[in-house]
Amino acid sequence: MLYRQFRHAVLAGIVLSLVTGLAPATAVAVQQARPPHARNAAARPALGSRTLPAPPSAPAAVPHVPSPVAEAPAATVRAGDGAAIGAAPGADSARRTLILYDTTGQWGWLGEAFAVQTANLVSHGSAYRMQPIGEYTAGEMSDYTGVVYLGSTYNEPIPAAFLDDVLSGVRPVLWAGSNVWQLTARAGDFGARYGWTWTRFDTVPTPTVTYRGVELHRSDLAADSGLLGTTVTDPAEAQVLATASHADGSTLPWALRSSNLTYLTEVPFSYVGTADRYLAAADLLSKLADPNQPDRRRALVRIEDVSVDDDPAQLRQIIDYLAAQGVPFSLAVIPRYRDPHGYYNNGVPESSTLAQDSAFATVLRYAQSKGGTLVMHGDTHQYDTVANPYDAVSADDFEFYRSQCSTTPNPPYQFVSPCTNDDWVIEEGPVPGDSADWARSRVIDGKRLFEAAGLAAPTIFEPPHYAASATDYTVFDSEFGVRYDRGLYFGGWCPAGACGTGTPDYGKLAGQYFPYVVRDVYGSTVIPENLGNVELAENNHHPPRLPADVVASARAMTAVQDGVASFFYHPYLGTDALKEIVTGLKAQGWRFVPAPDVAAG
Repeated sequence: MLYRQFRHAVLAGIVLSLVTGLAPATAVAVQQARPPHARNAAARPALGSRTLPAPPSAPAAVPHVPSPVAEAPAATVRAGDGAAIGAAPGADSARRTLILYDTTGQWGWLGEAFAVQTANLVSHGSAYRMQPIGEYTAGEMSDYTGVVYLGSTYNEPIPAAFLDDVLSGVRPVLWAGSNVWQLTARAGDFGARYGWTWTRFDTVPTPTVTYRGVELHRSDLAADSGLLGTTVTDPAEAQVLATASHADGSTLPWALRSSNLTYLTEVPFSYVGTADRYLAAADLLSKLADPNQPDRRRALVRIEDVSVDDDPAQLRQIIDYLAAQGVPFSLAVIPRYRDPHGYYNNGVPESSTLAQDSAFATVLRYAQSKGGTLVMHGDTHQYDTVANPYDAVSADDFEFYRSQCSTTPNPPYQFVSPCTNDDWVIEEGPVPGDSADWARSRVIDGKRLFEAAGLAAPTIFEPPHYAASATDYTVFDSEFGVRYDRGLYFGGWCPAGACGTGTPDYGKLAGQYFPYVVRDVYGSTVIPENLGNVELAENNHHPPRLPADVVASARAMTAVQDGVASFFYHPYLGTDALKEIVTGLKAQGWRFVPAPDVAAG
């Protein structure tokens, strides 16, 4: 997992909006290859080769599968019948938000992708319904407490009924991206009524956006798509909520509010990184969904990749430090450790479970006594006996998703094996044999191992490397209801807004991190992780990620009124870097809480 913070800097919101009338570049799901295994193997005795019951496995080996397709799982959440999808815990049950999106043209599929990401965020404050803009009918927004329109297709035909209802002021509307010129033309006197008007697309790079006094990043790749330039004609009527800055210091509005209309000059779900302007949009969306958001700064820390091959002394050192600081924490536990080819044991296969290692189970009980929450981190955190993509060893490989290494980050991929630190990890789709029954068998195996060790099975799940198929996500929801991760979302899963009724297209995926608790389109409550982790090694020309970088990301998270600053940490790093992060977050006013408290809303 050591590369994961880089992976999500690219993967979170990888699909691109069409805001200039030109076809967007194709974004690619790429990851950074992790460095060699960093655990201190000398600090523990060899596990040895043991005779153990095998974990559930797919029926076949893993060949290269260029375009894997999984079966369409049964729907767990639907909105096609007009009913609103349930909100996250803590949301206002009396509120519901209508999300409208574009569907036409070659890039119409982006509309659904952006709507899904918007829906996930809106769920923090209210229930919601997604619907193509072309299906809007006169007066429909009166049935909702707020409306979001995502203008991802240049000159998408927008029903006059929608434009008229926006101009009537009957409900607050957040409009992002293109086609606002259709609204201004319909109004006739838009500038006089709203105090601002659009000018032209501004394609000058704008590397920063300032919102609520916090400077947020906007990547060079996103800058290529431009912002819609706007001019405030009446400052008494139009309020600039966020300002974008050019490299030369000149500025232009990024978000404005006037009367019932909030306008974002782009759809901010493309090329989302850490400390991104995406956070400003997330805050504005949650406030539209529920204007009465609490003002909280809660923090989370999760100890990652905990398994029987960890050094118990290192784990106790981490636990004792956090307990002494009054910091609740979680442990992402891998219940079954596997090294089927002896990759780290001189060719001798190793496997063990927490049920077979009483000393390890004792450490976990000790962690619980000190405020620790156990999270199930997959069953084996690896897939079968083949490299996926590294070495088939627990904590190194993917479990629920197929991946391979490539020397190139973009198609046509040049796949290689074994992986090196200079390679890119490409996520390809579901593993062969993926099904609801297969995923459930692994989850049940993991639960059984906790119980066999005298521990209650965790009620929170973290998919290894934050990757799974849509089928698997529905299983995680049915078996746990709560995940602690960043999600992958696939095109075709929510046709016409009816999530779970379509066939996922694994060639069209977007990763998303959350600044607060949400209920995502798979139906699960999602505890956020959004700051990444400390990484001392350098991969693929990325610099190391130091404690100061994690603290800086937490500073950006203060732009979100009800934000949760959440990071993970590997125990083999010792306590020095952890101390720096904990001290830095506390100095910013963050209060550490247990993960279940965040899941409760």
